[in-house]
Amino acid sequence: MAVLTHQTTFPVTYSTLACEALRRQILPLFGIGPVVQCHFWNRGLSDVYLVETLTTRYVLRISHTHWRTKSETEFELELLNYLKRCGVAVSAPLYTLDGGLSVEIRAPEGFRYAALFPYAPGRVPVGDLSIQQAHKLGEAVVHLHQTASEFHSAARRQPLSLEYLLDESFGVIEPYLRFQSEDLAYLKSLIDQIKNRLCNLPQQAPYWTICWGDPHSGNVHFTADNQLTLFDFDQCGYGWRAFEMAKFLQVSIRTGIARKVRDAFFQGYQMQQPLTPEEFESLQPFTQAAHLWNWRISLEHSKIHSSSRLDEYFFTSRLQQLKMLQTPEWQLF
Repeated sequence: MAVLTHQTTFPVTYSTLACEALRRQILPLFGIGPVVQCHFWNRGLSDVYLVETLTTRYVLRISHTHWRTKSETEFELELLNYLKRCGVAVSAPLYTLDGGLSVEIRAPEGFRYAALFPYAPGRVPVGDLSIQQAHKLGEAVVHLHQTASEFHSAARRQPLSLEYLLDESFGVIEPYLRFQSEDLAYLKSLIDQIKNRLCNLPQQAPYWTICWGDPHSGNVHFTADNQLTLFDFDQCGYGWRAFEMAKFLQVSIRTGIARKVRDAFFQGYQMQQPLTPEEFESLQPFTQAAHLWNWRISLEHSKIHSSSRLDEYFFTSRLQQLKMLQTPEWQLF
């Protein structure tokens, strides 16, 4: 048997942190009392653990090294605390005993950051959003946008700019389609068209604010009396509010949410802060940009999930969805 002798540990792309070690070493730093259960719950853009004491449930979220830097993580956590203080219905992180918002963990692949949140009351909508819930979600998003416009932080977050959403996304997608010249030419042409349609949008309040980045029914809990709590701000950043609305459309259309439910979301938003005609015109190209960004995120995270999913169907279906979003009938169903 050959044995590697020149290094003590082999480099890793991603590690799953042990629940028992988190229970003993990390969770006591938040002063929440004895932990009776810590379960690995979900692997997404970060790792999520469900934590239980004798009386209370929490969510422990641990960042991935390839997704967020320390500064980007601090920006998000500070934003959530600011929004909570201002009355926005979000799940905000708890402070550690020494007054921090996260704990730095030296994992095998690099530094990761653990933040603890109260478990949002209620649950995700059963069978997806009702019309009433969609309307309330629209109201919550406009409250978020209006409040976040006054937020300031020394930490930095990647803006949701056209360069980031389009050019950088194309850079990630391109190597996978390097032998499909026709598809690459289509993507390049479409990105140029999107840029031309969006290049004149104002980059100032109220059009430009801090976006949640991932507004959909899976990131909100509703109680029995339809009180909501927003969570999962992993994709937040400065951006156009019209992009936020388009991101909702992109997820909703892909998952088959009814048109009347999508309209109720917009009605809830519009009652507080109407979009301009120019912003409504931007929704289609922004929805296409959201699709490209989602595609890029899936590719970047395949290295810790499963690259086996990146088969011909994966790319064909995304190209077909993108072409559908380019048609005049993109939102008629």
